[in-house]
Amino acid sequence: MLPARDAFDLTGRRALVTGASRGIGFAVAEALAQRGASVAITGRKADNLNAPAQQIHAAGADVRPFVCHQGDPTAIKNLFEQLDSAGFTADIVVINAATNPVLGPLVELDLDAWRKIMEVNLTGALLTAQAAARRLLPLRRGSIVFMASIAGIDPMLGLGAYSVSKAGVLGLMRALAKELGPNGIRVNAVAPGLIETRFAAALFQDRAAYERIIGQTPLGRHGQPEDVCGAVVFLASEAAAYVSGQVLIVDGGGRVG
Repeated sequence: MLPARDAFDLTGRRALVTGASRGIGFAVAEALAQRGASVAITGRKADNLNAPAQQIHAAGADVRPFVCHQGDPTAIKNLFEQLDSAGFTADIVVINAATNPVLGPLVELDLDAWRKIMEVNLTGALLTAQAAARRLLPLRRGSIVFMASIAGIDPMLGLGAYSVSKAGVLGLMRALAKELGPNGIRVNAVAPGLIETRFAAALFQDRAAYERIIGQTPLGRHGQPEDVCGAVVFLASEAAAYVSGQVLIVDGGGRVG
């Protein structure tokens, strides 16, 4: 009898993970590499990419760092031109880069802050997905995974603009899943809850907000970046070959049903 094929094996696959200098993005890139994928990682500054790239490389994986600011359309265009020049066509694309420079009510939000959040989290996600999809269409295969948030499902107090941007990301995911499905390209999203990263530091510093979130989490704890990795590996792999247009919530059970 032939040995069973590992549906989670990513050997021979190429993955692009944006915003992967630290936190969830880095953990995801490392997990994909551990499963056999070659990975391209992006971050806003070259200096911030050196250590994560070296750590992934030290484990024996093929890793390529690229500087890219997801809020800059020219930078996204240049990223994919560099990937093309390197002969690196990613058939796994994890759109993770995001920003949230403000905390406070929407009615008091400065327009420039709104624009920055939308430019990075939503417009930048669209442009990255467009560039990736154009390269996947001739292959008639591939997996695009958006990193959303439970805030995109249930808006969080003080994070109104961020919540709206992530709700937009979920809408973008669903629209692209319908458009790209006939070409064999799957599009899904992961929606993490409270994960211990520098990005979420403000929520950890606000004890009232933290206790409220944990009080609504059946598992009784916040998450670590590694807790998100399995969901992304699943959606990227052949184990999810018939899964598209879906949101996989990773929040310790806070959203049940």
